[in-house]
Amino acid sequence: MPALAVEQMTTSNPQKRPDKPLVEFRNVSLAYDETGNAIEDITLNIRRGEFIAFVGPSGCGKSTFMKLCTGLRQPTSGGIVVNGKEVTGPLSITGMAFQNSNLLPWRSVLKNVMLPLEIVEPHRSRLRKHYQEYEDKARRLLAIVGLEGYEHSAPYELSGGMQQRASICRALIHEPELLMLDEPFAALDAFTREELWCMLRDLWQEQQFTVVLVTHDLREAAFLADTIYVMSKRPGRVLEARSVDIPRPRALESTYEKPLADLVLSLRTKIGAIRE
Repeated sequence: MPALAVEQMTTSNPQKRPDKPLVEFRNVSLAYDETGNAIEDITLNIRRGEFIAFVGPSGCGKSTFMKLCTGLRQPTSGGIVVNGKEVTGPLSITGMAFQNSNLLPWRSVLKNVMLPLEIVEPHRSRLRKHYQEYEDKARRLLAIVGLEGYEHSAPYELSGGMQQRASICRALIHEPELLMLDEPFAALDAFTREELWCMLRDLWQEQQFTVVLVTHDLREAAFLADTIYVMSKRPGRVLEARSVDIPRPRALESTYEKPLADLVLSLRTKIGAIRE
């Protein structure tokens, strides 16, 4: 049975955004030879500056969507367009952060943050000549996320939450148009996780990059996202798109209050039914 074709929904963010989507998925499926389809017949648009979240049962293809979106995998069928161009390989306009910070242990925090500048053009070609300018930018990012004074620390000297802050700085240093976050806060304690929600909220409100968040935390999705996509069991299909019509900026306390708490409960009920 084909998935629900999901067109973009109106969000609560007051800033006017261009009508042309940044990301377009058109009837996209990805099949693995031995285990069948990972995702099936996904159609959706993501507008520039939008914050979306994917939720659903384990193994439903949330992370696979991210790999397709960034060009790390190619679909078996259907088409993917990002920034007006068909995706045929890895994209340089994306930044990524994962559940594990994956900071290189032999590099300082500052050098870890600057790593994408050594890889991604046009920054790679400009880095030597404009090194101080780039370093100043990395220092400013670290200061914004509360890591001023830790620039020359080794990753092992930081707490898990501090490492994730540095990881997100690294994902943003080359000014990507699309930030991909795969369970970035899942391994952290509850209080640290909420602190980083607020950090990400503030960075996004200020810079308005486009975000795709994969998470199992329904409060996280409801607090941060404009639109939440609910995925089916494998093969993953988009069953529903929930528009989060809650004004921004959102206070953390709103996650315990109506209507956000009602949205979380509704999502939990939906996903619980999917898992049965």
